[in-house]
Amino acid sequence: MAYGPSPDQWAGLYVPDGVTRPPVVALIHGGYWRRIWQADLMEALCADLVGRGLAVWNLEYRSPDPHGWQATTADVAVGLAALEDRPDLGRVAVAGHSAGGQLALRAAADGARVALAVSLAGVLDLVEADRRWLGSGAAAAALGSASTADPDVYAASSPLLRLPLGVPQLIVQGTDDDLDLIDFGRRYARAAGEAGDEVTHLELPGDHFDVITPATPIWQATAHAIAAALA
Repeated sequence: MAYGPSPDQWAGLYVPDGVTRPPVVALIHGGYWRRIWQADLMEALCADLVGRGLAVWNLEYRSPDPHGWQATTADVAVGLAALEDRPDLGRVAVAGHSAGGQLALRAAADGARVALAVSLAGVLDLVEADRRWLGSGAAAAALGSASTADPDVYAASSPLLRLPLGVPQLIVQGTDDDLDLIDFGRRYARAAGEAGDEVTHLELPGDHFDVITPATPIWQATAHAIAAALA
């Protein structure tokens, strides 16, 4: 379903049979904001969540290469807002993986109408991601500059710098993932709680992709927590 004129502005809607006004999980894929990664990364989760009686909105968006950072963040906002025109759907959670975790929490900070924001191994500290050259400079490439050159865009975009978000959050991180992401998740969850947000930090064995693999214990725990929050 298109939410804009670009071929990259679309989302797949999956609805469980026989459920009236099901809660919906909006999924935002990762890939260090690079164009080679697309929404099909989240397809396995779509099937799993629908099997749990939840609807899914699997969001594609224009990547910063070549469209620019503002296009990416605007697409996530518009794509989530499109759910407000669906009276057949219930409460909304937004969940993003890796770079998508940053986009999900930034959308919540910007006022997206969601009941829960979920980071799945998210890049939650963009300043440190830039400083540590995470993903071979993925943050600077996506945002268009280093954090020292344009601190304002990092302040607007980094979930850690947007606290408190004002919505409940679930921060999921595998202990076998990149050590920087583990550090980001721990520091973010602690800071969110100190800022007054309702935050659950779920850290279990698993690597970067186990958090989006339905059969893994870490995803099973995540899906249970999402369903409980939307019940």
